[in-house]
Amino acid sequence: MSSLSTRHLIGIKNITEADIQLIFETADNFKEVINRPIKKVPSLRDLTVANIFFESSTRTRISFELAERRLSADIVNFAAASSSVSKGETLLDTVNNILAMKVDMVVMRHPAPGACVFLSQHIPANVINAGDGTHEHPTQALLDAYSIREQLGDVANKKIAIIGDILHSRVALSNVFCLQKLGAKVRVCGPPTLIPKYYADLGVEVSHDVQETLHWCDVANVLRIQLERQDIKYFPSLREYHQFFGITKNRIEQLDKEIVIMHPGPINRGVEISSDVADAPQSIILQQVENGVAIRMAVLYLLASGK
Repeated sequence: MSSLSTRHLIGIKNITEADIQLIFETADNFKEVINRPIKKVPSLRDLTVANIFFESSTRTRISFELAERRLSADIVNFAAASSSVSKGETLLDTVNNILAMKVDMVVMRHPAPGACVFLSQHIPANVINAGDGTHEHPTQALLDAYSIREQLGDVANKKIAIIGDILHSRVALSNVFCLQKLGAKVRVCGPPTLIPKYYADLGVEVSHDVQETLHWCDVANVLRIQLERQDIKYFPSLREYHQFFGITKNRIEQLDKEIVIMHPGPINRGVEISSDVADAPQSIILQQVENGVAIRMAVLYLLASGK
C-alpha cells in the first residue's frame, strides 16, 4: 500500500491502522530530510496549501507551515480574526473564495466540532483537520504515537496514560483512537469533573488516582488545563489541582521504574507538570515538536500523492 485510504485527514477515527503505519514509514524518510544541511525537497512544488485558522494557534500553525515549506509548497495563510469572517462571512463562502485562487489543500482549525467534515463534503480540495473544537486533532495524535514508537520501539501492548483536562481536549480523543488502533493499553486520569462519562465506553481505563496511574503506565502524556474553554469552575484552584494531579519530581521519584513523559504543549509549568519533570531526561516534549514537522510532511505528501 503506497497511498492513504482517504482523501482527507479529518480524524483518526476515519483512518486505518495501515494508514497510520504508512504515515509513520513516510515520516521516517522525512525525518532524515529535516536533519540534513539542505532541508527541502520538491515534492509539493506545484501545489498551493491554505492554512485557515479560526482559532489562535502557534505550535500547530508553525509546524504545518514549516512542513509545507520543507516540501516546497506555495502557502496561503488566513487568520479569521483579521478576515471577513469577523464581518459575518460564512465558513463556506470564506473557503470558496480561497479556492477560487486555485488552492489544492486546506489545513483548517475551527472551534466547531465537525467543521472539517462539513468542509470536506463541499469543496474539491484535500482537507486536513488541525483541530476542531474539543473533537479531534489527528496530526497531534499521530506525532504522539510516532514519538512513543521512536522512544520504545513499538506502541503495541504499551501502557499509555493520558492525564489532565480530558473534557476540553481534542488531543485526548484522537490519542485514544490512534493508540487503540496500534494495540496499546490506554488509561485516562484526572478529576471526575474533567473526564466525560462516555470515555468508559471507549474501551479505556478511567482513574482519578495519579500516583497509581504513574505506577501503572510506561508513558504519561500530560495535558494542559484549558482554562480558556472552562466557563465554570471544574476544581477549586490551580494550586489544589497541582497538589492532587500535577506531575511532580516527588511523584516521579516514588516510581520503581523510569517512564516516558510527554506533553502536547503549550505547558502550564507548575500546574499540570512541574518544570523539573518537563525538563527531565525522560521527557520527550521537544522530540514531539521535531516529530510534528516530519509527521505533517508525511500527511501532506501522502494526501497530495493520492490526487
